[in-house]
Amino acid sequence: MTQPLLRGTLRPDPAGPAGPVGPAGRAPLLVLGPSLGTTTTLWDAVVDALGAPSAPNLRVLSFDLPGHGVSPAAREPFTVAELADAVIALVDSATAAALGPDAAPESFHYAGISLGGAVGLELGIRHPGRLLSLSVVCSAARIGTAEGWHERAARIRASGTPSMVIGSAERWFAPGFLERDPAAGAGALNRLLDIDDESYALCCEALAGFDAREAVAGIPLRMLCVAGELDLAAPRALVAELAAAVPGARYAEIAGAAHLPSLERPRELAGLLLDQLMETPPAPPAEHPIGRPSAREPAARTVAEVYSAGLAVRRAVLGDTHVDAATAAITPETADFQDFITRYAWGEIWTRPGLDRRTRSFLTLACLITGGHEHELAMHVRAALTNGLSRAEISEAMLHTAIYAGVPAANSALSIARTTFAALDEEAALPAECAPDAEPGADSSQTPSRP
Repeated sequence: MTQPLLRGTLRPDPAGPAGPVGPAGRAPLLVLGPSLGTTTTLWDAVVDALGAPSAPNLRVLSFDLPGHGVSPAAREPFTVAELADAVIALVDSATAAALGPDAAPESFHYAGISLGGAVGLELGIRHPGRLLSLSVVCSAARIGTAEGWHERAARIRASGTPSMVIGSAERWFAPGFLERDPAAGAGALNRLLDIDDESYALCCEALAGFDAREAVAGIPLRMLCVAGELDLAAPRALVAELAAAVPGARYAEIAGAAHLPSLERPRELAGLLLDQLMETPPAPPAEHPIGRPSAREPAARTVAEVYSAGLAVRRAVLGDTHVDAATAAITPETADFQDFITRYAWGEIWTRPGLDRRTRSFLTLACLITGGHEHELAMHVRAALTNGLSRAEISEAMLHTAIYAGVPAANSALSIARTTFAALDEEAALPAECAPDAEPGADSSQTPSRP
């Protein structure tokens, strides 16, 4: 086996308010790994969401698999573990180019989809000291079967990547996505045609030999495992199994997404990754001794930074449509309240690292049901789906609330949830240009100032 050569694109420190500081005073590095048959463009919409002025500053390194995008074609077999080693080599090369050949190895956050997620698991197994956090999206410790991957490799060598377009469209996207967003879907499928056939086949053979089911339990990292609700290539049960096997892992699910949520639900995936990044303490630079407070820790944030962070989380959780409607409805009488909920509810509470957004959604639903605040429940049912809860988990939370808050309250909540789910299903069936302008159930015209 031979370690392949990887290439990628590095986005420098974005302009805007300062975020966490990494080694040598540089912004933290996030490395993004792609799915088989895709390129670095797979992550563009997520990177754009993470690059909002209110998000923590990041340097983002997106890499291409062998023979994909800008990475050179491979002609010798390699393993998924060797792909992980190649990622380390790429990061070290980027660090040396920026800081000189004697620069110390840099730690980084990593997120990968499908094969990119498998590479992340090997990084966690082989190079845990280099990772600040690990996010594995639509992937597992074992993906498919060896026979299936060898069959696909043989088909590619016989017929080329064009033979994969129809099958990839069915595996990658949830029903109706290509009709709702033809540009994103067609762009990904068109790029599949340009991938080197032999390199694609060698990636298939690497996956045929990949089985980390016994090793993942030893990964000593905080890990996020994200599933697509409708993913057939890496079913959510497999992703949940991975999360259960790793002591430091948590599971999240993106409603309505299949195998490539970075294209189908980029804002939701960015929100989950942002949680993961915000909850991971940055590696202290050499001049910043461990235990000494940093000037950029949350307690030292300015009022403007708190507001900006709160607005970003509010948009990620509730959606731009709701927040824009609430903002447009501001009057002199409600302006102070809008500022209050953005800074305190979203900027101070929802950004705290003690609980992830998924858990906060559970608590929010329970509190709304207990308090009888039904006018806001539909909005937060949608938010809970965005934050990774499944419909079954939302229903289970409401059943649990019935015991402690009363059956009538839970009965009303379940009715609202059922109506919200039906509205979401109707929206999913509509073309993008026919989508409603306002969120059903989130009555921004009557309660624009509420969180």
